[in-house]
Amino acid sequence: MAVYTHLGAEDLEALIAQYDVGQLVSAKGIAEGVSNSNWLIETTGSPSAETRFILTMYERRIDLDDLPFFLGLLDHLSARASPVPRTIHDRSGSASRMVDGKAVALIEFLPGVSIDNPTAAQAEAVGQALAGIHLASADFAGTRPNSLRPADWEDLFGSCGDKLAEIDPQLPAIISRALPPMLASWPDHLPHSIIHADLFPDNVLMLGKQVTGLIDFYFACSDITAYDLAVTHAAWCFDKGGRQFRPRIGQALIAGYEAVRPLSNQERAAMPLLAQGAAMRFIATRAFDWIDTPHDALVERKDPMDFARRLDFYAQAGPAPFTEAAP
Repeated sequence: MAVYTHLGAEDLEALIAQYDVGQLVSAKGIAEGVSNSNWLIETTGSPSAETRFILTMYERRIDLDDLPFFLGLLDHLSARASPVPRTIHDRSGSASRMVDGKAVALIEFLPGVSIDNPTAAQAEAVGQALAGIHLASADFAGTRPNSLRPADWEDLFGSCGDKLAEIDPQLPAIISRALPPMLASWPDHLPHSIIHADLFPDNVLMLGKQVTGLIDFYFACSDITAYDLAVTHAAWCFDKGGRQFRPRIGQALIAGYEAVRPLSNQERAAMPLLAQGAAMRFIATRAFDWIDTPHDALVERKDPMDFARRLDFYAQAGPAPFTEAAP
């Protein structure tokens, strides 16, 4: 999440008036993340007594033709009791609207807080919730190709050019060493499903050890199911800088996932490569955003080297993080 576009009070009031949620009381920009502009909206109340919502304006890496997929997926999963926010449709029944040429959507606000330092029990619950959405989306009619696959990482690095070395002098060599083997051996033969593809701790809301919300589905797509677990593993199982792996968290995450959807032997064998790919994906997008993000945007740039360290860990550790019991 982030704020790239600034909407005035009159604009926000006019927009909220198009929904049956009462009158606008307040709107606060949300600074986390890098892709869209977001506000926490408070109103006088909807017929269901809701007074808090998330307003999203789609800014970057969002093809507007994909919005029906994203918003329809939220409604599909929410209707199947997954901890996912539903979309708030406007008075005409539309899930999105246009404001100054940009699409916006109003989303249900869910309770809970994001966890910076998860316990094993919390990681287990996240694994269960992730497997749950893989199963619950099986009958979702929509499909969307992943726009951030290995060939796309290569294109992003190419667009960064010589500026990669300005981020860190070691970064070009890391990429040139690790990316070609991924391109050559990416395991597309594994089972596919709808995946979240970005399930970082700040995209999970929790109360204690209960998952109350999985949010920010705007990278969701149809791709390798186990890759989603690898992305989540890379996002949850290290300290913030990617310097220290947390084996108990990793084992709990996988155990929770397999309690709901057991991995096949082929999926388990592919986890080291999938995890390296997950790290490379975030090196690519973080490097691009580091270079491309406007200096006046209300957004925190994220260091791609945090995931270069994860990539190095997975390359050296092999299958151990996914097969060995934590001490």
